[in-house]
Amino acid sequence: MKVTIQATVDADIRKVWDCWTLPEHIINWNFASDDWHCPSAENDLRPGGTYNARMEAKDGTIGFDFEGVYDEVIDQKKISYTLGDGRKVVTDFDQEEGKTKITTVFEAETELPVDMQKEGWQSILNNFKKYTEAG
Repeated sequence: MKVTIQATVDADIRKVWDCWTLPEHIINWNFASDDWHCPSAENDLRPGGTYNARMEAKDGTIGFDFEGVYDEVIDQKKISYTLGDGRKVVTDFDQEEGKTKITTVFEAETELPVDMQKEGWQSILNNFKKYTEAG
């Protein structure tokens, strides 16, 4: 099942792209709630390159590596990658009158309810929007 999330960020495409792709920015927004954080991120942004972001509860009780391999990268337009479990993710970036619309479509996994997955991914995207607009 494919799930779509969206947000429009009040920032130009260059700033949005940098905040989305540079590890020094990723660590500041890549978590769904305030009791989680992203202590490290690595990003080799090219087809065949890898992405890895460590996501952990701040109290240290749980954490995981969010990893993927890039399938397609079109500068300031599109990023697609395959997660470690084979699921696909595609994110499109569209410039609209000085703002940037981000649309991500991901294949849901089978262990958690789809609504919970959508809520989590949307929360991370909302966190990205907040971080990017504040910076």
